[in-house]
Amino acid sequence: MSTVTEPGPFPAELRRRRTERRLSQLELALRAGTTQRHLSFMERGRSRPGRTMVIRIAESLDLPLRDRNSLLHSAGYAPVYPESRLETPMLGPVREALEVILRGHLPYPALVLRPYGELVAANSAVDLITEGCSAELLTPPVNLIRLLLHPDGMARRVLNLPQWGRHVTENIRRASANGHHDARLAAFLAELEGYLPPAAPDPEHLGFAVPLRLAVPEGELRLITTITSFATALDVTLAELHLEAFLPADEATAAVLRARAAAG
Repeated sequence: MSTVTEPGPFPAELRRRRTERRLSQLELALRAGTTQRHLSFMERGRSRPGRTMVIRIAESLDLPLRDRNSLLHSAGYAPVYPESRLETPMLGPVREALEVILRGHLPYPALVLRPYGELVAANSAVDLITEGCSAELLTPPVNLIRLLLHPDGMARRVLNLPQWGRHVTENIRRASANGHHDARLAAFLAELEGYLPPAAPDPEHLGFAVPLRLAVPEGELRLITTITSFATALDVTLAELHLEAFLPADEATAAVLRARAAAG
């Protein structure tokens, strides 16, 4: 009498992640260096892939490192990519590099974030964002995205909150549409959108970006944001970090920020 072995969760996981990225079996097979027939067998549980094949498929799907580990686990393999604590000695050079980058962005605000907006570090210009915010929102762990859009946070000073706030949430939605989606992210997105008033049909923009129009005692600042990540990271913690910098969109804004820095 023969025993039927259940294929485990890998076939369903592979099929789900492929369809989320709108790839056909043939497209994914070509990317991963295999055949459509083999990929079809894997998705139906008729063929159990080796560890190297699972890694190739995960890379071909452009999965984040955490999701690559998850796909390996679903196929019965141990994680390949480590997840270190940021304070460990091994990541000491990373912490030093982040400090240099944060200082280099002065007199403009720059912050290091984990997924879902958790604040890891910031330079001294961060008070431009935090001033006037409720103590509850500033209690660690601070969530920067919530701080930006919450009525008791920076949002009360954002002059174009409907347009700029939806620019923020749409960036999160695009990440979700590209497969970085889970129930926690969906709930967080719904929370953020609940803070925003209706947007005008034609959002204000600079021609290349939606500016943040921020009210400060000196007048109105106009800022744009840039995001930097560690593109070649092989550690889950490092790969999930990104640096968000607020830069002046005009010389008047730059002058105010330089004056603030000079005044300490």
